[in-house]
Amino acid sequence: MMLRLLAGLVALILPLSAMAQDKVLRAVMHADVRVIDPIWTTQTIANIHGALVYDTLFGNDAEQKPQPQMVGKYEISPDRLTYTFTLRDGLKFHDGSPVTTRDVIASLKRWGAKDGVGQRLLGYVVKMDAVDDKTFTMVLREPYGMVLESLGKSGSSIAAIMREKDALTDPQQQVKESVGSGPFVFAKDQWVPGSKAVYLKNKDYVPRPGNEPPSGFAGAKIPGVDRIELLWISDPQTAMSALVNGEIDFYENPNIDFLPLLAKAKGVKLMKTGQMDSTQGMIRLNHLHPPFDNVKARQAMYYLINQEDFLRAIIGDPKYYHVCLGLLTCGGPYENDGGTAFMKEYNPKKALQLLKEAGYKGEPITVLAATDHATITPATQVLIQAMREAGINVDVQSMDWGSVVSRRAKKEPPAQGGWNIFVTTSGGVGSANPVLHTWIGAACDKGLFGWPCDPKIEELRNAFGMASNEDERKRIAKELQTRAMEDVVFLPFGQWDQPLAYRADKIDGIVPNTGLAVLWGITKK
Repeated sequence: MMLRLLAGLVALILPLSAMAQDKVLRAVMHADVRVIDPIWTTQTIANIHGALVYDTLFGNDAEQKPQPQMVGKYEISPDRLTYTFTLRDGLKFHDGSPVTTRDVIASLKRWGAKDGVGQRLLGYVVKMDAVDDKTFTMVLREPYGMVLESLGKSGSSIAAIMREKDALTDPQQQVKESVGSGPFVFAKDQWVPGSKAVYLKNKDYVPRPGNEPPSGFAGAKIPGVDRIELLWISDPQTAMSALVNGEIDFYENPNIDFLPLLAKAKGVKLMKTGQMDSTQGMIRLNHLHPPFDNVKARQAMYYLINQEDFLRAIIGDPKYYHVCLGLLTCGGPYENDGGTAFMKEYNPKKALQLLKEAGYKGEPITVLAATDHATITPATQVLIQAMREAGINVDVQSMDWGSVVSRRAKKEPPAQGGWNIFVTTSGGVGSANPVLHTWIGAACDKGLFGWPCDPKIEELRNAFGMASNEDERKRIAKELQTRAMEDVVFLPFGQWDQPLAYRADKIDGIVPNTGLAVLWGITKK
């Protein structure tokens, strides 16, 4: 009897001991994981989740140059119309099934039906055919200069490779399972929305050769810990205290007010995420419904934007933010002043006057106001205050960010559950390139929420991708930005860089990436 009792105790203790030996990375991110399909949404946190679970054919490195990731080798025909890709050895999904070209082609088609960059790429693709289980071809109707950069993009939405049966899901519907071939396995049974999302080391993952150091989304994706816990702590001070006290290891976007304290905290270090500002702020108007189906009403909203007001509310310290009147990232290679005259005057009364001239008669304008986002929440409040100062009838719909993400996909009129305005952000690196910057597009019902519709904008984005030299790209970028600001694809309210904070005494190996936070490569000391 005693022996059986001891055996039972040992059986209980061994799993607990093994769990205690696990190396666990505890991280607090900018938002809670509510959606696990990175193709269905552009939500940054969903794509951080996606980058852990799924892999991509290419990855753009820190210099934004595409490098092979799932691809072992590739060839481009002399006429630049046929790309032949061969997958590298050892790729298999978390359920044990091998990754095949059927999975890849189905995934690219789903991504290309939803993501703006993917739509543009597949617009040039005549066909994709599997040669065998590891090799496939992509044939273009004309040479397009952004094929590999598009496949390797490091901002939302990544070109995640899913199982064929998941990739065949209607892109307008969410994939309910999250089974990829990436460095971490999503522990769906431990997922508690509003609390935490858990990822376990993929012990079968075969990273790229060790001589390829991680760089942005490129290089070897080595799972350095046994378990990642993305914890949701909505209160910034509580999250900061958790880092200082060693209860968490990684804090993606600490409140700017707390940076001086974190810089002095023992064991804590701050890290800049990239060479350009990490974030661009934008206000999105719904082009489908009044009043913003009228371009003059959209242009009236420029008079409500004083970028300093937004940036002071979000960041506070000028050391971390920049006024940027254009739509392409200031400090990037295609920064220009095309169309920026729209942003030169803050005048709420003039905004109301122009709205009335466009047919506005005081109807409520529905603003989706996130209540739990570190930067979007204060930015939305600044906008609401400016609208009220102008005398606009504002219908504020307060909800958590996850609910904003769900509701902004609705095309119904505001009175039927739709919307007129929401505030969001975009990664600084993606926003620097007219093709990768999906929010600058105007692809009508195939575009992003707000659904701007201007064929000329799309023609210019295509021309940028086809340009043969840098001078031509810069000329097109200025013409594109001018046109996009005239149509008001979005209202910019500046850009900023928010360093991440981490326990340097507990973790190492962070890969800086402007766009989506990279969590592979991190090791526990």
